[in-house]
Amino acid sequence: MDENLLLAFGLTLMAGLATGIGSVLAFFTKTTNTKFLSLALGFSAGVMIYVSMIEIFVKAQDALVGSLGEKSGNWATVGGFFGGMLLIALIDKFIPKQGNPHELKKVEDMESNKKAVQDPALLKMGTFTALAIAIHNFPEGIATFTSALQDPALGIPIAIAIAIHNIPEGIAVSVPVYFATGDRKKAFKLSFLSGLSEPIGAVAAYFLLMPFLNDVMFGIIFAGVAGIMVFISLDELLPAAKKFDEAHISIYGLIAGMGVMAISLLLVI
Repeated sequence: MDENLLLAFGLTLMAGLATGIGSVLAFFTKTTNTKFLSLALGFSAGVMIYVSMIEIFVKAQDALVGSLGEKSGNWATVGGFFGGMLLIALIDKFIPKQGNPHELKKVEDMESNKKAVQDPALLKMGTFTALAIAIHNFPEGIATFTSALQDPALGIPIAIAIAIHNIPEGIAVSVPVYFATGDRKKAFKLSFLSGLSEPIGAVAAYFLLMPFLNDVMFGIIFAGVAGIMVFISLDELLPAAKKFDEAHISIYGLIAGMGVMAISLLLVI
């Protein structure tokens, strides 16, 4: 259990700090590799959708049906699943539009907007974006942590998928902050800090949820995790992948992600 706990927290920390990778890419590359980004985001969505619907939802259902009976257990599973979707949808709803992490930016914007340096409005936008991503990443941290704690074989691909989707979010923070201040360190710092909410979510899950963990609580949490990840995939990852898409690359990435996840699950049976 202690080894699983350390692994789960480490994976959540790695996934959250991937926003810093996006920030570094924004500073040290001249152009956005749109084909790779589209493929990676599609792949990430494929992993998350497949594992949510085929593995996590089923495990939640088994736990709840075993504890509550067939009818009540199935209703509780569906309720937890859509409850997770509702939670992340409400977070999105109350994020200010100018700080929404779905508004992705390209590395090229660094060069094309140099004249915007010292613009206070852009600094406000970048700060809002960092705050929005921090709020948004909190339930993702809970999802990654609880999945990895229950089953490390599930936690590793989920953490990788979350990390991939956090990279463009790091760019979204860095670009406006750099425009406004001309300060790479400040842009990186805000981007880095926005990712820390994922390990904070893991800590919250451990101290607030784990003491009360039983089969019913586990089932509801896991069903909610499945809902959160499906919502993120459909609302964030696929639209972002399509934004950079060329010749259906995002769909190929989606199918590849599902295939890799399917094979990895078969190998651990």
